Amino acid sequence: MTNLRDILAKNLKENRKKCGISQAKLAEKANITTQYIAMIEVSRKFPTPEMLDRIATALGIEAYELFKVELSPQNAMEQLHDTLVSNIERVISKAVEKAISTKCE
Repeated sequence: MTNLRDILAKNLKENRKKCGISQAKLAEKANITTQYIAMIEVSRKFPTPEMLDRIATALGIEAYELFKVELSPQNAMEQLHDTLVSNIERVISKAVEKAISTKCE
């Protein structure tokens, strides 16, 4: 699973490109430095909520849109796999605990 910084980085870059603006232009519109925008886009910085609002406003979107994750069929299958493995491990663990406690009685 991708972490929050990576999701923000990807979505920021995609939304900026959709708007057809450079990092410098976005930085100017959001009243922050170009370097800071660049650092967010490579997952090296994570902005404050206030900064996120300024960036989103400059892009003409809501701040939450910077964290949207579209599940591809591959991601959905990986998520299902992880859930199934976790459930199976839990069931097996309980069965082993029950077998051990029954054996000790």
